[in-house]
Amino acid sequence: MSPLCPLLLALALAAVPGARAACPATADLKKADGTRTCAKLYDKSDPYYENCCGGAELSLEPGTDLPFLPSDWTNVASSLVVAPRCEITVWSRRGKAGKSRKFSTGVYPRLEEFRKGIFGHWSNTIASVYCRCY
Repeated sequence: MSPLCPLLLALALAAVPGARAACPATADLKKADGTRTCAKLYDKSDPYYENCCGGAELSLEPGTDLPFLPSDWTNVASSLVVAPRCEITVWSRRGKAGKSRKFSTGVYPRLEEFRKGIFGHWSNTIASVYCRCY
């Protein structure tokens, strides 16, 4: 195999939209019509930050209160982004039970970096959410 092949493959992947995921900036959390989005949850994270916030996404409007996330999102989120002047409270169990944590405005590409108790982390453990903006 030519030493040029890996370079061409890397360039092709960089040029294809969606081939690499990256977390959006907090200010970019808006719909096409300009209305505000409180936060977005993503089901993919990666040891490389530029590959985080990929896969499926769940957009949360300001005031979203979900004590029971949709079944395909329970214990799935591994990255999240919170819009300016917003915060999201998450719980580890359905019905707003278990451990809880607030995430304020910011980009959180790897929820496994945020501790949930002594031995756990927040990646793939979010079962309830409340998102508010002020």
